[in-house]
Amino acid sequence: MPVRVLLVDDEPLVRAGLRAVLEAQPDIEVVGEAADGAAVIPLVRQVRPDVVAMDVRMPLLDGIEATRALLRTVADTPKILVVTTFENDEYVYEALRAGADGFLLKRARPAEIVHAVRLIAEGESLLFPASVRRLAAEYGDGGGSRAARAEVERARLTEREGEVLRLMARGLSNAEIAARLVVGTETVKSHVSAVLAKLGARDRTQAVITAYESGFVAPG
Repeated sequence: MPVRVLLVDDEPLVRAGLRAVLEAQPDIEVVGEAADGAAVIPLVRQVRPDVVAMDVRMPLLDGIEATRALLRTVADTPKILVVTTFENDEYVYEALRAGADGFLLKRARPAEIVHAVRLIAEGESLLFPASVRRLAAEYGDGGGSRAARAEVERARLTEREGEVLRLMARGLSNAEIAARLVVGTETVKSHVSAVLAKLGARDRTQAVITAYESGFVAPG
């Protein structure tokens, strides 16, 4: 089945460009478009996308609030890929903290756009880990978040789970983690699932953000 994508951006040219790039791929299908975050929830319910590619800055409801609303309102929420003009943007980090699964620059090359959608849909690796680390270093609490520290303390991660979380933060995929730890991929998947469950994280990105915010992993 193709990856179903919903495009949300107030610039028609951006939506048209993304549609052209994505629909050129046999395994990706654009199932709808919206010009503002306010239209996301009804459209998601209507077209059931796997991935929502959403502008972080929009006039009525921006990508941050639209992400929060989706997670509050819609069961089985699709993956959320924030689309932004500027990489080093506090709005992007806030969107990731709100629950977005990754971000993509509007100036990205077609191959990067396609790769980002596929990677987000698969959910087995962190998108642009170095950029997430830089955002956490600049806009995160630098290990000063009491809530994040308490979350990690409550999680009581095992030594191996902590090791897996650190490798996740470096952007390694399940297969790469398995090779590094000399274990099977299914074993890594079990560890990743345990880490997410213990941290109450929706996905790898949220787990890594919590790791940075708590100081469990240093973003620098």
